[in-house]
Amino acid sequence: MTVPMSVQEDIRRLDANGVPGREIARTLGISRDSVAKYIGMEDFSPAPQTPSTRPGGSVMTGFEEIIDTWLTEDRQRRRKQRHTAKRVFDRFVDEHGFTGSYSPVQRYVKRFKARHRAPGEGYAELVWPAGTAQVDFGQAEAIIAGIRQLLHVLVITFPFSNMRFVQAYRGETAECVCHGLRTIFEHIGAAPRMLVFDNATGVGRRTGQKVIDSRLFNAFKLHYRAQARYCNPDSGNEKGNVENAVGFLRRNLMVPEPEAATLAGLNEVLLDRCQALATATHWRKGLSIGELFAGDVGACMALPGIGFDPVCYESRNADKTGNILIEGNTYAAGPAYHSRTLTVGLRHDVVQILDEQAEPVVTFGRVFGKQSTTVFEPASLLPLLVRKPGAWSHSPLREVVPDPVRDWLDRAGTAERRRLLNAVDAAAGPAGFESPIQAAETLIRQDGTPDPAALGMLARRIAHGAEPQAAGVDLGVYDNLVATAGEPA
Repeated sequence: MTVPMSVQEDIRRLDANGVPGREIARTLGISRDSVAKYIGMEDFSPAPQTPSTRPGGSVMTGFEEIIDTWLTEDRQRRRKQRHTAKRVFDRFVDEHGFTGSYSPVQRYVKRFKARHRAPGEGYAELVWPAGTAQVDFGQAEAIIAGIRQLLHVLVITFPFSNMRFVQAYRGETAECVCHGLRTIFEHIGAAPRMLVFDNATGVGRRTGQKVIDSRLFNAFKLHYRAQARYCNPDSGNEKGNVENAVGFLRRNLMVPEPEAATLAGLNEVLLDRCQALATATHWRKGLSIGELFAGDVGACMALPGIGFDPVCYESRNADKTGNILIEGNTYAAGPAYHSRTLTVGLRHDVVQILDEQAEPVVTFGRVFGKQSTTVFEPASLLPLLVRKPGAWSHSPLREVVPDPVRDWLDRAGTAERRRLLNAVDAAAGPAGFESPIQAAETLIRQDGTPDPAALGMLARRIAHGAEPQAAGVDLGVYDNLVATAGEPA
């Protein structure tokens, strides 16, 4: 039993005055053993506290050697594939019929790792010069055009000032990274001298001492005269500022999930919210982040007069249907381009197909992930269907037209189907695909049979926002006119 310091002081005072130990115990109401203990103590200097260890239960008996073996073998494995206490416990239960609880296993693993920690383990405090930026990706949800989407969030931080920026994309490709970096560079009006990445970012990677950059990112670095460095694999601590910023920005800027009509609109909002963070005070330096960031910008390089176009051009061979394969997804250049060698321009948001003379053929929204259906521009399929109207029943175009038009074309004979498709094709050039299809739907609903001559004129009016208002017509006025005309003057 520990006796309070005030009682210890009374024991030592009474003893110094010659009071016997038995009398001290009776006077202070404590045991004679406690009196003897504090009378006999020679050193009352403060000592560090040591945690009291709980006695090991018999349930661990016989298992210690197994744990030691597993954890010793872990030293030869990658850091992220070593045993945790939970994994040790699960293996004990599955492989050795362990019936004890998790707690003693957890305590033993913790003590083992503490005893066998190498002198060089731990994290070094890093000092980052102004003008250096760290780059990483995270993930967060947002609502774009009413649809909840999981986005890849590109985070760029400046460790000197702790200034942070974020841009959201649908992928983590080099095109996304370069577009995001250009956006931030132009926002701050300068380009960092050094960019620090990890191996998970799509611009390049480091294997040992060898660094391999993507061709697009090499061109990006040349354009802005920047340098890049890659962290060691599984060493997020080497760019801890951006690692922390990923979670911070996700919690503070994207909770609740932000909403925007477009991804570009969301990114504008995110930039504004990041800029508002500059008013905060740096946690360590005592100045506002904005003041410190001015030093970052001053240490950066001036931007070139022309912004970098983050596009990657690749050659692709179209198959006999005019389709090409890009990142595991099929895009339709159009039947007219079958069996030809085309050029593909990959940007962060679109895929552009060009012909042999680098003239644009068609542009699609870029698909990230695996899509089971072909990505196509409806108007590109019309010329082939005009020539082969019998292919309508199994054409991808059939699934994208509204029901009235689809049903009419399904029932139409070959000649009628060809005439309507030809009229839609002719109007699609100046009016776009949607306007002639909408015109065909309007004519079918009104007359049951679309007039090809009227379709083109109506499509142009729809394209210019001058679609006639559908309204019921009162023919009774004509009856009155006829009746009046038959009466004698």
